[in-house]
Amino acid sequence: MSLRFACLTSALALTAGQAVAEMNFNRIASFPVVKNMVEGADTNRETSPEIIAATADGTTLVYTDSPLGAIGMVDITDPANPAPLGTMDVGGEPTSVGIIGTTAFVGVNTSDSYTAPSGKLISFDIADRAETGACDLGGQPDSVAIAPDGSFVAVAIENERDEDLNGGLIPQLPAGSLALVPLKDGALDCSAMKMTSLTGLAQVAPTDPEPEFVDINGLGETVITLQENNHIAVVDKNGTVISHFSAGAVDLDGIDATDERGALIFTENQQGRLREPDAVKWIDDDHFATANEGDYEGGSRGWTIFHKDGTVVYENGTAFEKAIIQIGHYPDKRSDSKGVEPESVTAATFGDTPMIFVGAERASVVGVYDATDPAHPVLKQLLPSGVGPEGYVAIPDRNLLISANEKDLIEDGGPRAHVMIYEYQDAPATYPHLTSEGADELIGWGALSGLVADEDGMIYAVNDSFYGFQPSIFKIDPSQKPARIVDVIRVHRQDGNPAQKLDLEGITLDGKGGFYVASEGRTDRLIPHAIYHVAADGKIKDRKGEIGLPPELMAVEKRFGFEGITRVGDTLWMAVQREWKDDPKNHVKLVAYNLDTKEWGAVHYPKEEPAKGWIGLSEIVAFGDYVYVIERDNQHDHRAVTKKVYRIPLSDMTPAPLGGDLPVVSKEEVRDLLPDLSSTGGYVLDKIEGLAILPSGEAFVMTDNDGVDDASGETMFWSIGSVTAGN
Repeated sequence: MSLRFACLTSALALTAGQAVAEMNFNRIASFPVVKNMVEGADTNRETSPEIIAATADGTTLVYTDSPLGAIGMVDITDPANPAPLGTMDVGGEPTSVGIIGTTAFVGVNTSDSYTAPSGKLISFDIADRAETGACDLGGQPDSVAIAPDGSFVAVAIENERDEDLNGGLIPQLPAGSLALVPLKDGALDCSAMKMTSLTGLAQVAPTDPEPEFVDINGLGETVITLQENNHIAVVDKNGTVISHFSAGAVDLDGIDATDERGALIFTENQQGRLREPDAVKWIDDDHFATANEGDYEGGSRGWTIFHKDGTVVYENGTAFEKAIIQIGHYPDKRSDSKGVEPESVTAATFGDTPMIFVGAERASVVGVYDATDPAHPVLKQLLPSGVGPEGYVAIPDRNLLISANEKDLIEDGGPRAHVMIYEYQDAPATYPHLTSEGADELIGWGALSGLVADEDGMIYAVNDSFYGFQPSIFKIDPSQKPARIVDVIRVHRQDGNPAQKLDLEGITLDGKGGFYVASEGRTDRLIPHAIYHVAADGKIKDRKGEIGLPPELMAVEKRFGFEGITRVGDTLWMAVQREWKDDPKNHVKLVAYNLDTKEWGAVHYPKEEPAKGWIGLSEIVAFGDYVYVIERDNQHDHRAVTKKVYRIPLSDMTPAPLGGDLPVVSKEEVRDLLPDLSSTGGYVLDKIEGLAILPSGEAFVMTDNDGVDDASGETMFWSIGSVTAGN
C-alpha cells in the first residue's frame, strides 16, 4: 500500500528556479533508437545515432547509424512522444546526412582499408525510401553540408588515418579533399562535381590535410576544418580556396590535467594547447564557430568564434569546462587528454535571439549561448544529454532542438543510445538540479551517494570510490533552486593526508557536529568494509574512529557491502546492498552496531523479486517511528522496473545476534520513483543512491552519476514531499 503525500510534486516542477518565467530549453522526450529495429531483430546489437537532420516541415528526423550501416528515422509530429519509423540500409557506413525538403543526402563510407578508401554520396526520398541518386566520391566521406539555397552539397572527404599505424602520426596517404556536388532540380549532378585539393595549406602535415567537418554560409562559401592539421580553410562555390589559416592555440589555466588519480584538482595548466577543431558552423556570412575537441596533439576544451579571414573574434578558453564542472558533469578520466571534449556545434535563431549550441562529447552536456553579440556570447543554459552527444539539429519554426547521442552501452548493461528532444518554452529551466555555482571556490563533484539532513535544513552528501583518492562530504542547501553545494569537507587522516581508498556510500550525523560514514569496500581491491567516525572538519578520529566488521560478517561478506548508514540513539544501522553468503534469496541484512556496548547484530529485509538483473538496497534513513530505505534494480531507461522508497516500523528493528536466524522486518511502500525519474524527459537513471529527510519531514532523493564514466553525468536531486503526511 502506498502512502499519500501532501505534496506529490514531480522533479520537473521542483527544479523550477525562477519566480518569473522566461524562455528556456527543457528536455521533453528521449527516444531509444533500439526501438527503430524491426520486430524480431536482435536488439542486443549496438545501435548508434550520430549525425542528425530534419525534414523541411520539422516532423521527421533522420540520423546516421554506423554500427547498423543504416539511416534511422523518427516521427516527431508530436515531439513529446517520438515514434519509430524504422531504418534503411545504405550499403555501407553512413557518416553524415543533410536534408532538402524530404530528400536526404547521405555520405557513405565503403572503404576496404585506410590505404584504399572509397565512398559515395547518395540521395533518397524519405517518404518512400527509394534511392534517387548516387555519386562515387573516390574516397571516405566524413561530413556533408547543403548550401542554404539548395544549389549544391559539400562533402569533406577525410581519408582518415590509421591510429594504430606509427602511433597515429600523420601524414598517412592518400590525402583527403573537398567535393562540391551540384544539385540540378534537387537531384545530384555527379558529372559536374568539383574536387578541391586541400594539400599544401597546413604546416603540420601539408600532404595529408585530414578534412573533418564542413558547413556552408549564405554566400555559398564552405568552411572546412582540417582537424589533425589544426587548420581551417574557406572555399568559394567554384571550389577555390579563398582563405586558410592555422586554428591556433590556447593557454589553459586552472584545469585538471592528470588522469586516473581519482580526484578533481583544478590547479594545473597547459600552455599553447592546439585547438584542433572538429565541428564548425557558420553563425552569419562572416563568422563561424568551432568546437575544439582535439584529436592528435591538442584539444583546447572550449570553443571559438572566427572571422572568415582567420581573426579570432571570441575565445571561450576554460569557461565552458568550468561551468560543466559546477554541475557535476566533469569527466575526470579524460583529464590528461581533452577534458570535456567539445565536439559538436550548431547555430540557429529562436525568436529574435541568435543562439549557438555547443556539445561536450565526454561530459554529455549541451551549452546554450546567446550570440546576439558574436564577440561576447553569453552562456544561458547547460542541458543534459544522453551519453556521447555527437550531432544536433535545430528546428526554430517548432521551437525544438534535437541531440543525437552515439554511445550505446548495451555490452556493459548500461543505457542504450538515445535521440533527445528539447523545447524552447516560456518556462523556468529544469536542469541542473544541483550545482556548486556561487561557492567560494570551484568545487568539482560527482558520483554522489549517501545523504543526511541536519537540524538546520542542510543536507550532506558523500562521494563514492570513483573519487577514492579524494573522499569528500558536500554541504548542500536544498532551499535554493537549483539546490546548491555551498561547501566541501575533505575526509582526511590524522596526519592531514587524504583518507585514500575509501568507498563512501552512506553518511549520518553523530549528534555532536561530526559524522559517521560507511565505506562499502571491496576486499578484492584492498578497500575495507568499514565505518569511520569523522569530525566536522573531515578528520577521521583516532583509532576508535575506524570500525571494522567483526569476523562473523567478514566470513560471509561479498563485494556488495554497506550502501547506507543511519543512527538511532546509540545504534548505527547499515544497509547491505545485496545478499551475502548466508542470506536467503531476496533477503539482505540490515546490520546494527551499538556504539556503547560494541555489539553487532542484524535483521533481514525482504527485497522484491527482480524482473531482470538484480535488486538491492542503496540507502537507509531513520526518521520518526520508521526506517526508510531505497530499493532499486540495476536497470536503465525503458527496462527499469523497481525504483522505490519503502519504510520499516522502528519497532521491527530489533537486532538478533549474528550467525543465527535473523528476524525478517515488514515493509510498506512509500513512493514509486519511476514517475519522478521519467518526468524530466530523459531516460530512467539506474542508480538511486541518496535519501535525506529534513526535520519538517520533507524528503529529498538523489541519483549517482557514476563520475561521468560511461554515463551521462546527469544527477537528479529532488523533493518527494513529506513522508509524515497521512501517518
